[in-house]
Amino acid sequence: MTATTVIAALLVAVGLVGILVPILPGSMLVVGGILVWAVAEGSATGWTVFAVATALVVAGAVVKYVVPGRRLQVAGIPASTQWVGVLAGVVGFFVVPVVGLFVGFVLGVYLAELLRVGSKEAWPSTVHSLKAVGLSIVVEFVAALGATLVWVGGVVAT
Repeated sequence: MTATTVIAALLVAVGLVGILVPILPGSMLVVGGILVWAVAEGSATGWTVFAVATALVVAGAVVKYVVPGRRLQVAGIPASTQWVGVLAGVVGFFVVPVVGLFVGFVLGVYLAELLRVGSKEAWPSTVHSLKAVGLSIVVEFVAALGATLVWVGGVVAT
C-alpha cells in the first residue's frame, strides 16, 4: 500500500465521518480522496473508479435535496422555515461548539414554525423537518459509502 493510498483512505474516512457529523464537507472529501488516488494511480482503472464514484456522489447529492424537499412540501413546511433553521444552526455552531449546530437548527425551525402556525403545530413541523434532515444525511452517506466501496474495489483490482 502506497503513501498516496493511505492519504486517500484518510480523506475518505474523514469524509464519511464528516457526513454524519455535518461540520466537514464530507462528500467532497470522499471524492477528493478518490481523486488523489486516481491521479497517483494514473491508469484507466483509476480514472474509471473516480468517474463512477463521482457519479454516485453527484446522484446522491441530487436525491439528498429532492426527496426530503418534496416530503417537506407535502407536509406544508415552507423552505423559509428550513432556512431559518440553517441560519440559527450556523449561529449555534459558533455560540455552543459541537452541539450548537443541531440545537440551533431545532430552535430556529421551532421558532419559525411557532410564528407561522402557532404553538400547537410548531413541534410536529419541527419533528418533520428533523426527519427530513436525517433522511438527507442518510442519502448522502449511502452515496458516499457506495463511492467508497467502488474505490476499495479499485484499490484491490490495481
